[in-house]
Amino acid sequence: MGRGRAKAKQTKVARQLKYANHNIDYDRLREELGADTRREELYPSTVPEREPERGR
Repeated sequence: MGRGRAKAKQTKVARQLKYANHNIDYDRLREELGADTRREELYPSTVPEREPERGR
């Protein structure tokens, strides 16, 4: 017993996170995370950097 208040608080927080208007600057976030450019996002590399050696 006693879980009612805790659950209500979690529900309230979850609802705030779900419906709040989050103004996210994706360009700034990309810079902070170290992503190079948008070109890489638009045209991902399809060639693997190094093929695993087989038969050894």
